[in-house]
Amino acid sequence: MATLKGLLPWLAVLALVMLLSALRLRLLATAVSLAWLAWCVWTWIRPTRRRSRPD
Repeated sequence: MATLKGLLPWLAVLALVMLLSALRLRLLATAVSLAWLAWCVWTWIRPTRRRSRPD
């Protein structure tokens, strides 16, 4: 079930892009795709947040 939970955002974006493309809103579909790609890349390469430990 955890795998499905992680897959839902991907499936939702895919469905949205396909819907926009079917409605001939391809420019908007492209924008959504590129924004999703940028967000994925950002979350992959961003520096990890360090948790401060109370000393």
